[in-house]
Amino acid sequence: MSYKKTEIKKGITLHEIKTDKFKTNLLAVFLTTELNRQSVTKNALISSILRRGSKTLTSQEEISKKLEEMYGAEFDCGLDKTGDNQVLKFYIETINDEFIPKNSSNILQESIQNLLDIVFNPYTENGGFKEEYLMQEKNNIKQIIEGKIDNKARYALDRCIEEMYKNQNFGLYKYGYVEDLEAIGAKDLYDYYKQLIANCKIDIFVSGIIDDKLEEIIQNNDNIKALNERDAKYKMMELAKKEAVKENEVVENMDVTQGKLILGLDIDLKDEDLKYDALLYNSILGGSANSKLFQNVREKANLAYVASSSYLRYKNNIFIKCGIEIDNYEKALDIIKKQLTDMKNGEFSEEEIANCKKGILASIKTIDDEQDTQISFYFGQELSNKPITLEEYSSRVEKVKKEDIVNIANKVSVNTIYFLRN
Repeated sequence: MSYKKTEIKKGITLHEIKTDKFKTNLLAVFLTTELNRQSVTKNALISSILRRGSKTLTSQEEISKKLEEMYGAEFDCGLDKTGDNQVLKFYIETINDEFIPKNSSNILQESIQNLLDIVFNPYTENGGFKEEYLMQEKNNIKQIIEGKIDNKARYALDRCIEEMYKNQNFGLYKYGYVEDLEAIGAKDLYDYYKQLIANCKIDIFVSGIIDDKLEEIIQNNDNIKALNERDAKYKMMELAKKEAVKENEVVENMDVTQGKLILGLDIDLKDEDLKYDALLYNSILGGSANSKLFQNVREKANLAYVASSSYLRYKNNIFIKCGIEIDNYEKALDIIKKQLTDMKNGEFSEEEIANCKKGILASIKTIDDEQDTQISFYFGQELSNKPITLEEYSSRVEKVKKEDIVNIANKVSVNTIYFLRN
């Protein structure tokens, strides 16, 4: 596998991931813009309405028909919150040209054309998006927003983040807010879309057996030619500064049979290189099957159905997640806090460190096993203040020592305790 990135125009980057490991090519276009309250709902709508049709393929039916003609190609789109950015994602996966009859059309070129048409040349009517499409997608987004409460574990985590980042952009829900939907009109949304396309960071990814003329194909595409250079409006993933805060406890009541306990932790890091130490810290604390949380809260004390943690390196946070009997709240909280204290005191073994390293290194190796994880990795590096190769990533993990992990443990503090109960 080889990776190359090229600036097509200022603010527009082509990423080529050459690999013969797959029979498919995966193409992606990512639009990255700053997350804020004024545009979060509009961006969510745009991510869904663009899939409805382009100037050349004016409906989902026409898109589906074209995909079938391209040997069953697949199209998908999505929306992410990455640090203080909102990212609109569009994908086409196709069979590589080497595995189709020689007299067929060039599937890679055709895929590039169709994907760029969908993202940059959308179907419009009367100077705006099609009203019928807009109303349907408004309803879809409304259902997503109102339905977030159905997954109680995810809802609890979102609420904890919302409380930790109250009145800050990272606290926003990536699909926006129902109260904003009604005021968004078809022409207004299209006008906003044009502003977004003119100012956002644009990344084009192609993974697979790539044509040597790929850069030329992209450069000569009419959609790309029409795009202006830009000082892209987005947030680089810089080290999030942490200030000491008073521990905040939030209890919310809902009709639930199982309590959801989330602890939002801050890590006061002043050096980007310490994130590898933090990765090991989280793995030992709650990021693996043999973690301290799993063993002590779930297995030994039998207080939790689920006990784990995840490291959000973009914001220097760790989130501890437990599903517990509601009456076990105080007991579970005490044992969780004891694990944090034990980590500060270095009460974990070299064997635990070695096992966690093995798990992390194994996961790094699997990045090359899926084209979408390849793209996600390189996109993360694109937004990172200190990009790193897969080989360097593994090397950094291997070098972490016990004293480094104890150092991280003593930089960790509880920001917010969120408990969802009946």
